[in-house]
Amino acid sequence: MQQHMVVAVMASVMWALVGGTALGQVAGSSTIGVTVDEQKVLAVGWSAKKTILDKAVYNSSGEKIGEVEDLIITPEKAVSYAIVGTGGFLGIAQHDVAIPVGQLKLEGDKLMLPGATKEGLKALPKFEYAKK
Repeated sequence: MQQHMVVAVMASVMWALVGGTALGQVAGSSTIGVTVDEQKVLAVGWSAKKTILDKAVYNSSGEKIGEVEDLIITPEKAVSYAIVGTGGFLGIAQHDVAIPVGQLKLEGDKLMLPGATKEGLKALPKFEYAKK
């Protein structure tokens, strides 16, 4: 983890020295992308792809009870729910449920859902995306 932080900080510094000059402000224009200060914050944040998506979810007993299939982001740009798939094989007969992200805990490199069981997740209403 420490090594990732060092790499992230170095990338941020390089961005400030090289990339930041390419985004110079021009009167009457707006910046596309992130500012140098925002880049520093992003560099130490989580990557959903690397840390959460497609990762196993375990209960308090260490049993694998599902896998994170998706994250739902509200119109206010906040991650609100993780879609956890349980049961099934290769997505067939899988039961997806919405779990508030505040209920998931990261312990070491494992995503935990304390107090949950496979049966408990299967008893929750199935999550379905809204039809557009």
